[in-house]
Amino acid sequence: MATEQLPPPNLDLVLTSLTGEARTLREWLTMFHMATVVLDPYTNESAWILETAARIMHQFSGAAVRINWLMTCSSQEARAFLGPYADEFLVFIDPDRIAVKALGLSELPAFVLVQSNGTISASAQGWSAESWRHVSHSIATLTNWSTPTIPAPGDPGTFRGTAALV
Repeated sequence: MATEQLPPPNLDLVLTSLTGEARTLREWLTMFHMATVVLDPYTNESAWILETAARIMHQFSGAAVRINWLMTCSSQEARAFLGPYADEFLVFIDPDRIAVKALGLSELPAFVLVQSNGTISASAQGWSAESWRHVSHSIATLTNWSTPTIPAPGDPGTFRGTAALV
């Protein structure tokens, strides 16, 4: 659950959006850093953090960062799990968990900041207010934006994530 430094992913990794647009990570990072919330819709842990993650993502919606969900399922399953959030934010699908593995994640949910040069400068796995606040602070510092309040009323208590690679 602690914030950790992960190795940089391969910039040739292909990420496919919910709309079917497939580009390499390098292409997605051309203009903006990426702040990614990774969820497994088949687990309670990802459901527990959904509202909190969306609140944090809304905070950064105007910042110079491409905020997005990375979902370990099909497009149809991602839409069903995310509901209206599927239309509010960029969504990548990763049913085979290739991107999850490339990001070096071991637990989900996760919150990852990938800088435009491909460096993962902050990440949190599982949920703890402290680790997600650290990632949020890193995003805010990098983009000169305000940091969301974490924890906020209604946020869940600390919990470990589930295995990212099953």
